[in-house]
Order: sequence, then structure tokens, then C-alpha cells
Amino acid sequence: MTQLTALSIASEIFPLIKTGGLADVTGALPTALKQHDIAVVTLVPGYPSVLQAIEDGQTVLDLPELFGGPARLVAARCGELDLLVLDAPHLYARPGNPYVGADNKDWPDNALRFAALAQTGARLGQGLMPGYAPDVLHAHDWQTGLLPAYLHYSGKRGPKTVFTIHNLAYQGQFPRELLARLGLPERAYAMDGVEYYGSIGYLKAGIQLATRITTVSPSYAQEIQGTEAGMGLDGLLRLRAGDLSGILNGIDDKVWDPACDELIPVSYDVETIGARARNKQALQTRFGLKPAADALLVGVVSRLSWQKGLDMLIEVLPELLKGGAQLALLGSGDAPLEQAFRAAALTYPGQVGVVIGYDEALAHQMQAGSDALLVPSRFEPCGLTQLCALRYGAVPIVSRVGGLADTVVDANEMAIATGVATGVQFTPVTAHALAAALAKAQALFADHAAWRNLQINGMTTDVSWRNPAGHYAKLYRELADA
Repeated sequence: MTQLTALSIASEIFPLIKTGGLADVTGALPTALKQHDIAVVTLVPGYPSVLQAIEDGQTVLDLPELFGGPARLVAARCGELDLLVLDAPHLYARPGNPYVGADNKDWPDNALRFAALAQTGARLGQGLMPGYAPDVLHAHDWQTGLLPAYLHYSGKRGPKTVFTIHNLAYQGQFPRELLARLGLPERAYAMDGVEYYGSIGYLKAGIQLATRITTVSPSYAQEIQGTEAGMGLDGLLRLRAGDLSGILNGIDDKVWDPACDELIPVSYDVETIGARARNKQALQTRFGLKPAADALLVGVVSRLSWQKGLDMLIEVLPELLKGGAQLALLGSGDAPLEQAFRAAALTYPGQVGVVIGYDEALAHQMQAGSDALLVPSRFEPCGLTQLCALRYGAVPIVSRVGGLADTVVDANEMAIATGVATGVQFTPVTAHALAAALAKAQALFADHAAWRNLQINGMTTDVSWRNPAGHYAKLYRELADA
């Protein structure tokens, strides 16, 4: 089999820079694709944390002018990842979050910062760097949405493109007056170009002009073609339905492996699953919860937002706790939700514990110590939290949407009878249905044999990148051969 080369272009990549699941995907997929004779290099912005991690990188190309200042391309390796880092201090040398400043507002020049990333990716595809000619370009989310546009309007040939939508809700819309500054011709501002409701739409441009479009689960690929989940782009997505496919995400099963996870107090596997009890005790201590083995410990690791449905959890929390359950929550996001969960921890001491923020090590400990992991999202392109939960024997309780519907087998009567259930699903996505799902989980938890079966089924489910990488490899080869 001939080896293919692919350039992945992304605004974040684990373990160098992460704000969410995008980084996990872009950090794990390249390694999985090696098994399919596909060599992936990832182009990523030179944020401070990235540059600190690649001190041995080599400058391979100088770019005297890139959207207002000089830049350079640095080739480096990080673990098994091959990287090209776009070092442009005037665009990326800023502390903290890559998208927002200390005031929690978007950086005012985000349009230029991510256009620079997309344009550089497109130019690399067209031979910007001598001796490097990728067969396929794979762009991720709105931050790279202009990449297909730069190729399309350049007048030069380039490789075929894959554009992956990780979350349609984040679209990257900017004033049309920026068109010339972005280096795009006037004709690009059209319905079949980058124009989107009177603005320049980065995500829209990617959907409109990429060769193929993917999203991160089959169910989400169908949902976004409807008006309810289409976020204003459903018409275009229906128009391009023949080029759209849903490829389920996986997780890095070396990073997420309870048998050798150094971030959890006690390692375990299916054969030694009883050792999870000690992780539960440690987690209860960490969150200030009562040390009760027979209390259902529900974990939440999430962004606190309307999308994630956590306002509904606040609504049904008294009923959940009345049944003797406990809640441990790790997350940050909307201020009213942060305040509501802090207040709940004060109202229910010993039953509710809250850590506002994100801590990678604590996220692993949550998976290893929670009895159940709750993901009540109103919409969810794929979700990685429930995949980690399956791997760690934390029974997922999820809404029946998007990738959650695709990855968790509901413990209905038939699924239990045939021995395939892995968790609890609920629909519709309402507080009433959520309360019923939590009550169902408590009843299952009380049946130790039934609960153990759910855990073992989850832990023996393949949630790795093996199968998804095969789908991406097939897609890349189709494009390279076209």
C-alpha cells in the first residue's frame, strides 16, 4: 500500500494546547492513521505553550509578512506527533486561552489570527515549502474554514480537502469589510463563496468549498441537515449531503487506560474492577463528600453551558439527592451556572462537591472514581467524556442526541436481557426525562450484578481510534486517487 501524506490544520492539539475535544481528536488521529500508511503533519499556531514544548524545533521557512508581521514555520516532534508550528508573535504570543483574553472576550483580531493559519495551510498544500507536497489537506472547525476558500480563489492547483465540523454552533463570523485584508477577492463575497448572512462566514466557507465534509458522528451528520440543529446552515448541508459523512470520534486508549493510568490513585482493569472502590473513596475525599460506598456517585466533567443541559441538572438535583446520590462536578463556563453549582455545594454539604475550572488529572480521577458519568447535552456532535467513561467503567447517563446516541447502548429491557447494555439514555431532552433517567440509574445501581454488567460491557467496548481511523484513511485515499 502506497504511503500517503496528509497535512492536518488545527487551532489546538493535545497535549500542547487544549480547550476541548478538538485537541483530543487532532492529537490522537495522526497516530492512529500511521497504521494505515498515512503520515500526518499538523500545522498549529505558535502559542506560548506550544513553543515552550518544542524548544528543539528547527526553522524551515521564513515568512516576512503574514497579516501584519513576520512569521516562521518551525518543524518539530512532540511524542509521536509531527508538527509545523506557525510562529507569528504578533498573532499568537498571548497568555492563556487561545481564543479569548483575560476579560473573557474574543481577541479582536481573531479573524486575522485564524485566517493566517488557514492561508498558510493552503499555501503549504500548493508547495510553499520546498520538498513538501501533502496529498490531502484536513482542516478542522471554523478556525480553518477559510482554507478551502484560499485554495479555490488562488487560481492555483492544490490537493483535495477534508473539512471537519466539530461543533456547528461555533461558526466564526466576521465583518465583510475585512475581505480585502483577508486576501480574498471581491467575487469571494457571494452566496456560493464566503458570504453568510451579511458577514464573512469561516465555517460556512469550509462547508461550501471543501472537497469533502465530515462531522464527528453519524447521528450528528443527519441532525445538522434539519432546521433545529442546522444552526442556519442546514440548507447548505442538505445541498452538500452527498459530500457529507459522519465519522465517529475515538479516544486515545493509551492516554485513557485505567490499567496503567498514572493520574489515578489505583489502576485496574476488567479483571480487577473491584479496585475502583478505592478510587471512589479518593474522589469523595477530594470533593468533600461523605465516604459512602452505597451512594451512587454521579460525576460531571463538562463545560457549563446551555448546550450541555446542566441547567436541567440544577432543576432536578434535589430529587436526585433525596434518593441518597452524590454529585461531583468539574467544569467552568457560564457565570450563572457556576454560581448555581457553587450554591448547591453549600446547600448540600457532603452530597455535592464542585471544582470550577479544568484539571486534566482530576478529569481522569473523575472517570476512575465516579459510579456514573452524566452528559445531559441538548445537542452533542460526538462527545468524548462518555467514551472515556465507558473505558473506565463509569456508567454513562446521556441524552439520546448526536454521538451520545451512537456510542451508548441504553439499558432497556431487551438490551439487558441480551447482555449488550452499556449505559442509560433519555429522550426528550427535558428535566423530567433527565430525572427519570437518574432514577433508573439509581435502581440499576442498587442491583449490583446488573450494574457490574453495565460496567464490564462498557470497559470491553472498543472506543479507540482504530475503526474511525480506517474510515478517514479510506476517505483520504479516495481523494488522493480522484
